[in-house]
Amino acid sequence: MSGRLLLLLLLAVVAAANLAFCVAWWRAPRSYPGRKRMTVTETLIGFGVSFLDALGIGSFAPTTAILKLRGDPPDELIPGTLNVGLNAPAAVEVLIFVTTVAVSPVLLISMVLSAAVGAWLGAGIVSRLPRPAIQLVMGAALLIASCVFAASNLKLLPGGGTALYLLGWRFGLAVSVNFLLGALMSAGIGLYAPCMIMLALLGLNPLSAFPIMMGSCSLVQPIASLKFFRTHRYAFGTALGLAVGGIGGVLVAVYLVRQLPLEALRWLVFAVVLYAATSLLRSFFAGRARTTA
Repeated sequence: MSGRLLLLLLLAVVAAANLAFCVAWWRAPRSYPGRKRMTVTETLIGFGVSFLDALGIGSFAPTTAILKLRGDPPDELIPGTLNVGLNAPAAVEVLIFVTTVAVSPVLLISMVLSAAVGAWLGAGIVSRLPRPAIQLVMGAALLIASCVFAASNLKLLPGGGTALYLLGWRFGLAVSVNFLLGALMSAGIGLYAPCMIMLALLGLNPLSAFPIMMGSCSLVQPIASLKFFRTHRYAFGTALGLAVGGIGGVLVAVYLVRQLPLEALRWLVFAVVLYAATSLLRSFFAGRARTTA
C-alpha cells in the first residue's frame, strides 16, 4: 500500500471519529445538567492555548493552569473539558500538518492508532475517578511537564535526529509508549511534550514529530470524549468556548506567524504550568488533611 493511500486512510479514520464526536456533542445538551453557553473569556483562552499548541508547545498543560487559576470548572471536570473542547483545533492541525510534513506513513498510522486504543481504555477509568485522584494525577503530571519545559529551554533535552522513520525496537518502543500517552490524555495529561521528547531520543527528525503528535490527538480526543459525554464529566460551556476560539488560534499560528520568541513563550508556559501543578497538589493534600482530621 502506497504512502499516499495510507495517509488518506488515516484522514478517513480521523474524519469518521470526529463525525461521531460531532453527533454525540450535538445530542449532549439535552441531558447535560450544567451551563451550556460559552463566555468571551473562554473563547479567548481557547484561542491562546491552541495558538501555543500549533507551535508545538502543547495546549493541555496551559489550559489546565488557566482553568485552575479561574477556579472553574471543578477539578474533576477538567480532563473531560480538555478532551472535548480542544478536539476541534486538533482536527484542524492534523489536516494541515499530516499533509505537509514528511514522516513514515507506517510509523504515523501505527502511533496514532496505538494512542487511540489507549484513550479508549483510559477514558473509561478516568471518567469515574474521584476528585482527589484527578488532583493528584494531574498535579504530578503538570509538575513533570514544567520540568520538561525548563529542560527544553536549558538545552538539557536532545534536539532530535534526522530520520523520517523508525525500525526494529525503536519502532516498537515508540508505538508502545504512545499507547500509554493516549491513555494519560484521558486524565488531562498532554501528549505533545512526552511524545516529542521520546521521538527525539529515538533519533527522529523533530519536525516529523508534529504530524504524529497532532494525528494522535485528533483521534484520541474524540474517542475519549464519547465516554465523557455519557458520564457528563466535562463543562459544556467551557468546552464550547475552547473549541470556537481554538480553531482561530491554530489558523493564526500556522498561517500568519513567521517568527516568534518560542523560548520566551516556553518560559511563560513553564511558570503558568508550575503554578497549576502546585495548586492542584496543594488542593489534594489539603483535602487529604481534612479527611484525616
